[in-house]
Amino acid sequence: MTSGGYRGKILKVNLTDRTINVETPDENFYRLYYGGRALIAHYLLKEMKPGADPLGPDNVLVFATGPLTGGPFAGSGRNSVGARSPLTGAYGDGEAGGYWGAELKRAGYDAIVIHGQAAEPVYLWIKDDQVQIREASHLWGKKTADVEEAIKNELDEKGVRITQCGLAGENLVRYACVVNDLTHFAGRSGMGAVMGSKRLRAIAVRGTEPVPMADAAAVRELGRWLSQNVQDLAGGMRDLGTTGTVMSLNISGGLPTHNFRDGHFAGAEKITGETMRDTILKDRDTCFACPIFCKRVVETDEPYRVDPIYGGPEYETLAALGSLCGVDDLGAVCKAAELCNAYGLDTISTGVSIAFAMECFEAGLLEAKDTEGKSLHFGNSQALVELVEQITRQEGLGALLARGVKAAAEDIGPEAIALAMHVKGQEIPMHEPRLKHGLGLGYAVSPTGADHCHNLHDTAYTKAGGALKDIHPLGILEPIPADDLSLDKVRLYKQVTNWRTFSNCSVQCYFVPWKPHQTLALIQGMTGWNASLLELVQVGERAVNLTRCFNLREGFTAADDYLPERFCEAFTSGPLEGVAIDREALENARIAFYRMSGWDDDGVPSREKLYDLGLGWLAEDMAN
Repeated sequence: MTSGGYRGKILKVNLTDRTINVETPDENFYRLYYGGRALIAHYLLKEMKPGADPLGPDNVLVFATGPLTGGPFAGSGRNSVGARSPLTGAYGDGEAGGYWGAELKRAGYDAIVIHGQAAEPVYLWIKDDQVQIREASHLWGKKTADVEEAIKNELDEKGVRITQCGLAGENLVRYACVVNDLTHFAGRSGMGAVMGSKRLRAIAVRGTEPVPMADAAAVRELGRWLSQNVQDLAGGMRDLGTTGTVMSLNISGGLPTHNFRDGHFAGAEKITGETMRDTILKDRDTCFACPIFCKRVVETDEPYRVDPIYGGPEYETLAALGSLCGVDDLGAVCKAAELCNAYGLDTISTGVSIAFAMECFEAGLLEAKDTEGKSLHFGNSQALVELVEQITRQEGLGALLARGVKAAAEDIGPEAIALAMHVKGQEIPMHEPRLKHGLGLGYAVSPTGADHCHNLHDTAYTKAGGALKDIHPLGILEPIPADDLSLDKVRLYKQVTNWRTFSNCSVQCYFVPWKPHQTLALIQGMTGWNASLLELVQVGERAVNLTRCFNLREGFTAADDYLPERFCEAFTSGPLEGVAIDREALENARIAFYRMSGWDDDGVPSREKLYDLGLGWLAEDMAN
């Protein structure tokens, strides 16, 4: 086993027969897959049979840390959760911050692999090497805060950390999320629904052993450096978190508005991070070992009572439940966000689903009889809040929207399909491809469906210095316009995506300003390996290929790498009036990405590319 960074144990739990085992991989396994996305995809390909029902007992649910999880420095508080997505049928995962992932490492495990399905609701209780499957019927149907309190009282164990699926997961809402420590979310791909389908309400963890470090002095020194310079390096994140981008995106014409029809919202100033800070912000929260404190905590009494125990909205939530739905009532947006957190709903997919319904209503595709008499015009803040409740409980129109916009549109009819903003069934995040054209390519080819995290944000690389200088070690030296889809942009997309996918394997927060050479130093200090930047980039590329092969195995093809037609239609107003993505340029970029990746024009990795990445076993599986 390695000298640091890992605990050398994978916990294997079968909920059907209630067996518990521990796997002890060797160092080569960890160095090949690292953690997070690559480790999850490995187990799904090895241990989940093709065609498994995402909400059935044959799906495999994996909670994975990485070599940086639990280290004494900013950005080390994350873990990944992955399975076959019930929203898309493709590879699915999400990453969450907080403290739970670090606690799992302290308990002695690098990952948990869950098979089967419990006959009745259960939760896992892990304290170091003691693992129990405990009865959880008394927790079923409760809000996340009530479940957390009940488990802590039942265990009477100081320092216990809890991850859970929420009421939305119990009710199998296809975009239910997994909730860490009440206010941190593995939001995308419907992992909460997978957890709920297995009747696994929660996993409580308490660990007493610090994560081993090969060079503790070097690691701690890096952690101290960031803490001492946090105001200069991340002062904006501490002040506003990600909500600081609302106004800048609105000014640039890239704030998703009215179900992506528009990129500029007249009411944007009412829902900005600055407005929230100056009115209803109660506190700032953080994750394990992080001095940045970027998380929002809000409290309101009128017109909605919003409980600060559930934190507060970040940028994606403000935009998805705000501008996208035409709602400029900050109190209503925060109430809808609080309900999503209390019930375990992905705020992005929730907001996109409601915005879709609003546009369908305005287009006459949904009528009053479909909405129980509610007017679903854009801007109806009361309907926004009520629909969150209905989606969670799968009641009324909420039962249709709980399946996601792809399935909902197919039920409503052909005209609605053009209004469903998704890729592979996953709703589009709150970043506008007509502002960032490489981002649109990234949405199209993403293994999880549309995602903004393992993607390229073109506007960061349009000028010399800054973010561009940070990725010079990846071989990217010249700025490229945001509306470019040339071969140079495809190369930029590929390199940045491999690096960001590595962050999903390490598992590392995107919002901590570590440079690539500092991340490398952290990996070396934690593990003791003679790692290189080339190795780290290849870990990301390996994960890209693993997830691609998983999707191919599950029946996905190049035809699924698309972008909704709306983004190829020009804005008719706002700062980006007349701007659209050129469909032909996007298709050329997609093929170029395949070829640069060592895939054929159908997006199938070559046997040689898989062997080049140390995935010979997968090449042979793909050939059979």
